[in-house]
Amino acid sequence: MNEHHEYLKQRNWPKVQNVMLHPDSDDDLLGRKYKERDEHGRLPHHWMAAKAQTHTHTLANVGVESICLNDEALTTRDNKGETPLDIASRSGACAEIISLLSLTLEEARSLGREGMARLYAPVGYWNNEMADWIQSRSYADCHKFINEHDDELVREVLKYDNSELLRNVAFNSYIYSDSLVFLALRMIHRHPLSLTIENLNGITALLYAQTQQACREIVTVLALEPEYITSTSFPALLFLLLPAKYHEIYAPYNAVCQFLRLTVSPQDKAAPVDSLPLVLDLASLRALAAMKILYDLNHNMSLGYSICGQILSFLKPDPK
Repeated sequence: MNEHHEYLKQRNWPKVQNVMLHPDSDDDLLGRKYKERDEHGRLPHHWMAAKAQTHTHTLANVGVESICLNDEALTTRDNKGETPLDIASRSGACAEIISLLSLTLEEARSLGREGMARLYAPVGYWNNEMADWIQSRSYADCHKFINEHDDELVREVLKYDNSELLRNVAFNSYIYSDSLVFLALRMIHRHPLSLTIENLNGITALLYAQTQQACREIVTVLALEPEYITSTSFPALLFLLLPAKYHEIYAPYNAVCQFLRLTVSPQDKAAPVDSLPLVLDLASLRALAAMKILYDLNHNMSLGYSICGQILSFLKPDPK
């Protein structure tokens, strides 16, 4: 038996994860530890399966990493003849761990670490991706992730590991860019409490920014209070702190709303069907152009929802 058997028995998922992912960890040594059996003939994987009743994102990461360290554990039986999947099913493990342990050896090897992480530990996977993008100042990739994924997943990623991503932004923000400040605003808008959450050393994102000579704009953003963020709409926040980006994003939206106000009226929808134009007139062409703007306007999903709501307020439901 080694210390990983004990950590997993205690459900100390953060301790296990820290050892697994520490930059100075010895992968060969870890691989040997995850092939060691205890007095019950159990690998660490068996104990993880026995204690995994409550799902957490850290547990999901530990599950994926443990399979990467020893994928043959999926079919290894303990002294009672049970595999990790047998134990997980018998002990009422969470669905995520049961699904992970249900992989065949061939499936696990085909997916690899990245494939398994994306499927079974998506929050940890995207957190690592975001951390790498922030460090390399690939802010466009960060924005693309936020644009293309639902808000629940984005919030979980931002909350992960005591909101470490926002501290990463503070630590790597000595070079100013609009994209950087826009990213920080989007992050705190989705998770305002990240502004005050401390890491294990008691450091907040603002303290990192102040001590690491972050650009003035980032310090200003990180000095905001969560209550202010919660009570202020995102457009107003953007207009105050990043007016150029506000006009870039919301000018088309405002133009479309104004177009709808001027061109769509209840009288239009009350017209009989046979009076509708048979060819595309100027107004119809403008409508098509407006729809193209809507289609291209993908800066964030909530903006898209706002636009849809604005359209529906004019185009009231009509079975005809």
